[in-house]
Amino acid sequence: MLSVVMPVHNAHPFLNQSIESILNQTFQDYEFIIFNDGSTDGSGDLIREWSLKDSRIKYFESQECLGLSRSSNCAVSKSSSQIVARMDADDISHKHRLQQQWQVLQDEPNIAAVGTLCIGIDATGKEVRPRDRWRILRRSDYVPFPHGSAMFRLAVFESIGGYRTHYVAGEDQDLFMRMAQRSRVVTLPDVLYSYRYHTHNATIGNGTILINQKHLHNGHELAAFYMLGAMRLWAGHKPMILRDLLANSSLKWNHETLVTLASAIWGNIHPASLRTFLRLLIRFRDSIAGMQIKEGRPYEWRLRRQLSASETVVAIGFES
Repeated sequence: MLSVVMPVHNAHPFLNQSIESILNQTFQDYEFIIFNDGSTDGSGDLIREWSLKDSRIKYFESQECLGLSRSSNCAVSKSSSQIVARMDADDISHKHRLQQQWQVLQDEPNIAAVGTLCIGIDATGKEVRPRDRWRILRRSDYVPFPHGSAMFRLAVFESIGGYRTHYVAGEDQDLFMRMAQRSRVVTLPDVLYSYRYHTHNATIGNGTILINQKHLHNGHELAAFYMLGAMRLWAGHKPMILRDLLANSSLKWNHETLVTLASAIWGNIHPASLRTFLRLLIRFRDSIAGMQIKEGRPYEWRLRRQLSASETVVAIGFES
């Protein structure tokens, strides 16, 4: 009744936990499609071992690295269900995730995709970033949930052409933006997912490429710097964006730029105190948002502005 798809590229350190989190779901009527995208770290051998243990796992592989968009399209193309759940190979799904999302799609046929809120964890699995229900209430160009927590209807995915393969990064934001132009994209406020911050995350590699090659347009340069720094910060390191931020001549100097610059300076001097401050801020705004939000109820993504179908949307990984 459900296809869970997980593209994998060199995720060996976290792969066991990710696979186990899907196999241990309360919802059990699914196939688990794992697509090995040219891994060189032994991920393929590990997936084969798991496929021998559980018949729900269907293993596919590419000898070359196709990249995020193409490997994701390949994984979805192997699905035999009309409902598809995404899973990222370095994250963890909580045991009721699939059941609760499945029920939302069964109850509300006009919903194209449903994601969930999450907590942030580091490479060791320690919680570093708390839940943030404020993300649901605010208007934003960026989807409130992490990519790997999404469940969507295959018919909608196919009708918009899936992931657009020219994207170096931000393929998830582009996908859900186009879905939102067709139907509803919603978020469950329940914490049903753990998003992992670590220095080998694709956000860092692809974000660095985009910034260095100046592939960002429409004012998304600042968001790229912010999310690149946030990935490193929550992983336990300095943001390491200050030099490139100051050297970027295309940035518009406004309130958001100054806040990002101040955070970059603070994080460079004392990252631990910045993390503590941000945790307090997130917990405060989460508690305020909790006065308006009910657990278990899906909330529609509140876009800040209506974008045309041809406009480029770039967001690197999960906005932090």
